[in-house]
Amino acid sequence: MSPHIAAITYCKQTFKIILIVILIFVNNLFVYGAEKFREPITPVIPFNNLNKDKVSLGKKLFHDPKLSSDGTVSCAKCHNLETNGVDLLPVSFGINGEKGNRNSPTIINAALQYRFFWDGRAKTAEEQITDPIENPIEMGSSWQHILLYLGSNNEYISSFNQVYGVNPDRNLVIDAIAEFQKSLISYNSPFDQYLKGDENAISPEAKEGYALFKSYGCSQCHQGMNVGGNMFEKIGVIRPYYGKDNPAKLTDLGRYNLTGNKEDMYEFRVPSLRLVVKTPPYFHDGSISTLNEAIQLMGKHQLGRDIKDDHVNKIIQFLATLEGQLESGK
Repeated sequence: MSPHIAAITYCKQTFKIILIVILIFVNNLFVYGAEKFREPITPVIPFNNLNKDKVSLGKKLFHDPKLSSDGTVSCAKCHNLETNGVDLLPVSFGINGEKGNRNSPTIINAALQYRFFWDGRAKTAEEQITDPIENPIEMGSSWQHILLYLGSNNEYISSFNQVYGVNPDRNLVIDAIAEFQKSLISYNSPFDQYLKGDENAISPEAKEGYALFKSYGCSQCHQGMNVGGNMFEKIGVIRPYYGKDNPAKLTDLGRYNLTGNKEDMYEFRVPSLRLVVKTPPYFHDGSISTLNEAIQLMGKHQLGRDIKDDHVNKIIQFLATLEGQLESGK
C-alpha cells in the first residue's frame, strides 16, 4: 500500500472513530443528563417486558444438543453459561469434532450489539441464530431436521402450543431462542453504580484504571452500554498486526471475506469488554491467552502506544468492575 493510500485510510478510520464517540456523547447527554456528557460508557439497561414463557422455552432449545445433525452440539456447547457464555477455548469445536476458525464470543450481553459475529454478517439476534445451526462445522443441521425432531416430541409440542398457540415452526424456534438471549444481560455492575453516582462502588485503583482507559484512547472503540460491540475496526490501525511475523493469521481477512471491499480487510467487530476478565482467550482467533498481553498488543497496534505494566494492571482492575449480575440462564 502506498503512503498516500495509507494516509487516506488512516484518516477515514480516525473520522469514523470520532463520529462514533460524538454520537455516544450526545446520547449520554439526553439519557443521563449533562453531568454524564463526557462519559463514553453508559450503564446497562436490560430489556423490559420479556415474555417469561418464551424465555423458558428458548432456554430449553438453547441447551438441546438434538437440534444438531448428530445430536451432540447445542448452542450452549460453545456459549456455556456456567463459564460466562463462552467455552474458554481459542476456537470452538462442532459436530464430529470439526474445528472452527474463530473464537466464540460470550452470548451474555450479545443482544445489546448492533451486529453479530466477528465480521458482522448478521444484523439481528434472530438472523444470527440460523447461521450456527446450518453451518456444516458447527451444528450441521437443517430446519427440516429440527422441525421433524420438535414435531415428534410431545413435550415441545405442548410447550409451543402453550406459548404460541400453534405447533413448532422455524420462525417460532428463532423467536424463542432470541427472547432467551435477550434475557442474558449482565447489568448493575459496580461500574454502572459508579456511573449512576455511587463514588464508593469501585476502588481508587479502578478509577485510575478507567482514567487511563480513556487517556490512552481505548474508549474510542470500546464505549457505549456494552463497552464495545457497536462498531467495526481494523486490527492494526497504527502498526500492522498481520505480516511476516504472523503468517498463519493471514487467512482471516475479516469483513473483506464478506464484502470484498479492500478497506474492510482485517476489519472486525469491536468486542464488548463487559465480561472480558472472565472470558479468555482473546481476539477473533483466540490466539492471546492473557488480558495483560491483549491490552499491550492493542496499545501497540491500535493506539501506537506502549502501555506501562502498572497501567495495564490498573486498567484490568477497572475492567473487572464491568461485570454485572445475571438473573437469567444459569
